[in-house]
Amino acid sequence: MTAKTYSIFGAGAAGLYTAWRLLTGEAKDAASRSRLLKKGDTLELFDWGQYDFSRRHPGTRAAGARVCTWHYQDDPKNSYLELGGMRYSAWDGTAQGQGHRLVTTVIAQLGLDKDSVPFNESTNPLFYLRAKNMFLNDISSSNPAPYNVDQYGASAQPDNGFSIVENLAVTSDSGPQTRRQWCEFFQSGRINVEVSDSSVFKKGDLLKDIGYWNLMFDQLGGEGFTYTADGNGYTSNVINWNTAVAMNANNEFTPGNEYKTLTHGYSSMFNALFDAVEAAAKSRGVKLAYQPNTRLHSILHIDGKVHYTLATRAQPNKASASCTTDAAWMAMPPAALDLVAQATRYIEHAGVDVLNHEKVQLFLQAAVLQPSYKVGMFFDEPWWLTQASYAPQLTGYEITEDVLRALAKQRFPAAWLKDIRKSKALLEQPFASAAAFVQAVQLCIEERLSVVQEQQLLQAAERNTIGPSVTDLPIRQVVYFGHNAPDAKSKKVYGLLASYDDETFTSFWHELEIGVDGQRKIPDSANLQTLVGPRKAPPVMVKMLRKQLASVHFGPQADYSAVPEPLETAYMDWSLPPFNAGYHAWAAHYNVCEVQQKIRKPSQLVDGADANIFIVGEAFSNDQAWVEGAYCTAESVLNDFFGIKPIIDDADYPFICPC
Repeated sequence: MTAKTYSIFGAGAAGLYTAWRLLTGEAKDAASRSRLLKKGDTLELFDWGQYDFSRRHPGTRAAGARVCTWHYQDDPKNSYLELGGMRYSAWDGTAQGQGHRLVTTVIAQLGLDKDSVPFNESTNPLFYLRAKNMFLNDISSSNPAPYNVDQYGASAQPDNGFSIVENLAVTSDSGPQTRRQWCEFFQSGRINVEVSDSSVFKKGDLLKDIGYWNLMFDQLGGEGFTYTADGNGYTSNVINWNTAVAMNANNEFTPGNEYKTLTHGYSSMFNALFDAVEAAAKSRGVKLAYQPNTRLHSILHIDGKVHYTLATRAQPNKASASCTTDAAWMAMPPAALDLVAQATRYIEHAGVDVLNHEKVQLFLQAAVLQPSYKVGMFFDEPWWLTQASYAPQLTGYEITEDVLRALAKQRFPAAWLKDIRKSKALLEQPFASAAAFVQAVQLCIEERLSVVQEQQLLQAAERNTIGPSVTDLPIRQVVYFGHNAPDAKSKKVYGLLASYDDETFTSFWHELEIGVDGQRKIPDSANLQTLVGPRKAPPVMVKMLRKQLASVHFGPQADYSAVPEPLETAYMDWSLPPFNAGYHAWAAHYNVCEVQQKIRKPSQLVDGADANIFIVGEAFSNDQAWVEGAYCTAESVLNDFFGIKPIIDDADYPFICPC
């Protein structure tokens, strides 16, 4: 039998996962075995950048595409910040459990469970809105937020606006509860309550055909929308995207997720995944051809074969080589896909040009690009805790299964642990106050804890949260990583994600990137900073950051000098190519389930065509903005088109939405 060649374009989450599963997956049946890679076959892995995978494959930046861990002084022994994706939602392994099932599974199978640690958010975050400093728990009728919201809405927390809109179709007692039910809701969900005559929308309107911003403004008014938008911290959550999907992404009724990350940084998952790909290829006798600094230039299907051209990083717009392959995976975001399509859009050529087919182009535009920006700072002390007038509350308490197991080892009474496990008021419910937490436990078990038992409980359940603090200033969100060096002997350095923003706010920082004494020398279309890695911030950007951080933590009249000079400052501008976005959202007026099914093999949309060309990644997934989305689209392609057994039982967890 002739040897096969499979080609993957993109070495981020979707590309690495596809390579790993092609090399390690099991065939569903005998007929599918011929599609798997075997001894003598070739697996090509192309990487436009050059990720720092290992000593044998060094690079310019941390692995992970839009995940990018940045260590102080670029030393992996030092403290780190996440300048891209930061965390995952841990899954408990049960059919009913919430969380990212594929990411959790990959971490376990790569042996990274020992490095998985909580990534918790504060239960009482700090806000700075319209020049007013306040904590969430302080917002009340006597101390409202500075917004003129209808129906005394400024007396409630900012996220209450999401709940008001969701109550048009989804409540805690009604509406979809499972992943499969949400997929049905994306297609058929409607406004199911009577609305006022003044409303633009009415009962029975399909939610997928309503822009979320339109509906929020209609229901909350201008001030209500602005309060929700400012206080939620993510502008991307309140844009005019598909309302049916937004109600799932922003819903308030899912049981508490336990977020986790890895002690060596989130990028370390992709280092381990690349190592696993190399090991599996060697074990199976498959030639792994990894080629960095190379991008896909064009792709066509001619006479039953996939034909493609490559371009080098030095000349990314000029074809440098022409090749063929038996199957191609484009593990790349929409902006990069469009660059590939442009190469053949205006020329005569043979074969089928799937990317430029009108229906494929329509479906590709179902994903809205959402630019984002992150700036990280390192300091020699945690000034936000030791000096700030408004210090973020970063200590909390939460009981998880891990906590219960730890208490059992300390001989906590079994009857108490049983009662706590059954209590919805306790299990996976965060508490900001130690006193309130202990009181809640004592009410549950109906007994008083001894001094020793109280100490055991507090130590086991303590969570050092990372924030965030939220503001309407251009920094938007501040995340406190603190001293988190993997090496206990390393110098104590404290990391602060000084700005985490998206959408319109990214341009504020983009104009500060070259300082006040420089001119642009290359067009943004050729600025591949996201492939190079974190870039040092100029003094003007640093001072602007300090100025805004001072307002958030010391009050509106504070001078920038209240925030000390950082040891190091760097940024990642995700609005730049080849990503042109930090994450994506589903546009309104699309059946997202149909798009998910068809765009992964776009020739399904072209009459008479059947090309082994596939698109994988978070942009067209059920989990946009998460690594989980990249893994799920890749897994679905391998299951449905290559006959590989699902990595986990997908009966209760469809990787992509069925139509």
